[in-house]
Amino acid sequence: MDALTKFYIDGEWTEPSGTARAWVVDPATEERIGEVTLGDARDVDLAVAAARRAFASYSLTSVSERSELLASIIESYEAHFDELADAVTREMGAPRTLSRGDQVPAGLGQFLRARDALVDFDFVTRDASTAILYEPVGVCALITPWNWPLLLIGAKVAPALAAGCTMVLKPSELAPFSAEVMARVLHEAGVPRGVVNLVHGDGATVGRALCEHDEVDMVSFTGSTRAGVEVARNAAPGVKRVHQELGGKSAHIVLPDADLTAAVSYAVTAMMENAGQSCDARSRILVPRARLGEAEEAARRAVDAVVVGSPHDESTVVGPVVSATQYDRIQGFLTRAIAEGATTVAGGPGRPQGLERGYYVRPTILSRVTNDMEIAREEVFGPVVVLIAYDDEEDAIRIANDSPYGLSGAVSSGDLERARGVARRIRAGMFHINGKGLDGRSPFGGYKRSGNGREYGVFGLEEFLEVKSVFGYYAD
Repeated sequence: MDALTKFYIDGEWTEPSGTARAWVVDPATEERIGEVTLGDARDVDLAVAAARRAFASYSLTSVSERSELLASIIESYEAHFDELADAVTREMGAPRTLSRGDQVPAGLGQFLRARDALVDFDFVTRDASTAILYEPVGVCALITPWNWPLLLIGAKVAPALAAGCTMVLKPSELAPFSAEVMARVLHEAGVPRGVVNLVHGDGATVGRALCEHDEVDMVSFTGSTRAGVEVARNAAPGVKRVHQELGGKSAHIVLPDADLTAAVSYAVTAMMENAGQSCDARSRILVPRARLGEAEEAARRAVDAVVVGSPHDESTVVGPVVSATQYDRIQGFLTRAIAEGATTVAGGPGRPQGLERGYYVRPTILSRVTNDMEIAREEVFGPVVVLIAYDDEEDAIRIANDSPYGLSGAVSSGDLERARGVARRIRAGMFHINGKGLDGRSPFGGYKRSGNGREYGVFGLEEFLEVKSVFGYYAD
């Protein structure tokens, strides 16, 4: 059993102030596989003080120095690839194929693209006699979730380092193993003392202390919209910059001119990745009303091809969800949706056959769903897809936009110009045409209750920079 009993503060593994601990549970077996010490405000004070001291010198480092540091981190990360993949599989139940093929590479990609953005960024621009300077925002609190742990740590740590910021990282207490390995990656890469600090803890204690701390200049948070509201509220008295990447309930519109079977099959398969535990998952599939039955059959066949099982089995596509709390939450959504009138095309409440232990959810397709139902409006965060019928293209666009969220969206169409027209009208920060995937150099983030600000590439770098005008810097 792994015991994570120290925090990484000021370049050293430090004894925590308190003794509160939380169990780390293997979601595939429901067995305790570790424990993590939970910090408190005293640990936050130590970590923030270390970051503040380090900022005085790190903020003045050159682009070449920071680029070399990122290159060293990339080398160290690659050397720990297998250990990182094993940590993700153990702590959150991601299938090994997903951990190795997507989860770990996604984190590495953030450091690669941050380095590219850094060397191409102009930190000083000129407007007549005025110099416009881009400077690091300061000490940053980075609060990350469990669902894509390395990707989301990388999406904050990498651009913050590139910008010249120092930071305190609070990873999810449900996924502490990968964060612990990441701290060692950074240490071995030669990150200066105090530039990156790691404090484990829960949101109510460590998260709140970071948001309220007078010496924290910025909070970057990824998680649920509910928690994001609390982050903003706690940070507001200090007038901190707050970056939030929150929830979603995105729609995939299948237009009448699309290959419906192929489009629905793709949409369902994409939703099953990471057991549906992705904020940008397109969990509402909108199809022409006259072809709903055809869409149901295509969705059923797609689900039948999905292998649910142990994350250590190479054939597994869908592993368990992360915790008992998450499992129970999904079961509640399914039970209420059926009571509200949704019909079950595939899956439904309960565990998959033969998997009586572990937090396994049956990949589920619900149809005859209307957009006012809870299952169509709330983020389920599991392998659950709803089919919603529409009357015409205008109706589909109306349904897609009728959501408190605005993170992502998609359209399938045989006419590219028509698809582009739909993309322009959807109120979301990201949109996919005909199955095109994410581009890690492009901005990631949403509208409405899906948050504010953007991550990835140069857009992520800019989040960690202040802008200063220096008048008279240049001779007239």
